Amino acid sequence: MTTALNRLRLLARQAGRQAAPASARQPAPSVTASVDSSALRALLRIRHRQITPLRSEDRELPGVELVPGLRLTEVRQPAPDVPALLDGSFARREAIPTAQALFFDTETTGLAGGVGTRAFMIGASDWMGGQLRVRQLTITTTGAEPAMLEAFRSWLRQDTLLVSYNGRSYDAPLLAGRFRLARMGAPLQGIDHLDLLYPTRRRYKGRWENCRLATIERNALGIVREDDLPGSEAPAAWLSYLRGGSAATLRGVLRHNHQDVVTLAALLLHLRSSSA
Repeated sequence: MTTALNRLRLLARQAGRQAAPASARQPAPSVTASVDSSALRALLRIRHRQITPLRSEDRELPGVELVPGLRLTEVRQPAPDVPALLDGSFARREAIPTAQALFFDTETTGLAGGVGTRAFMIGASDWMGGQLRVRQLTITTTGAEPAMLEAFRSWLRQDTLLVSYNGRSYDAPLLAGRFRLARMGAPLQGIDHLDLLYPTRRRYKGRWENCRLATIERNALGIVREDDLPGSEAPAAWLSYLRGGSAATLRGVLRHNHQDVVTLAALLLHLRSSSA
């Protein structure tokens, strides 16, 4: 790249020297005529190839496209013996209706929050008919964000109980801010929210090195993830895909998010049973 740019500058300087008139009566020679146009075009092509990344052939993501730029994946797995009501004393609340629980987790463009941070994936799970249903919304263009928010809003009811892990402090406020920026109202306002981080801390603080969800699921639930993509790598995976990169890492983010919302359901049952 440096050699190509140096050659371009040299051609431009030569053209400038030739453009200076020998006398007031002699017109300046054309700069265009003095520059090798074919060489210039070749240099521009080199620069374009170096700036524009090659588009990967691996662009497939699971699920169906609801609207351009928004994909939905849905998987169901057996979940027998889930009672209609759970003892909520572990969370200092009344009985928890399992049919109203919606476990959710987001994957975002950064952990700092603020106006510049957006969710590019929303995962949710709920119990229905002896199964655990896992749904995930993923945007593959920034313009599809309002459609993703609208789809998530359609999953909410007035009696929904949102269940998360640190979602009260992070996921819910972030989504509420994105709804406001999209001028879509405040659908999360007034919806009950159970954040499992706090009862988990009361139960296990000091027993293990920390109370991160991965630590709790490994030690308390016996869940060991294999080839799991760290959540910190999710923003780079999505941005790479937007720029034409491979979908392989973004599929890893989908698997990570899927396990998160499955773990939340298992953690709720665990905390309820271990408090008895």
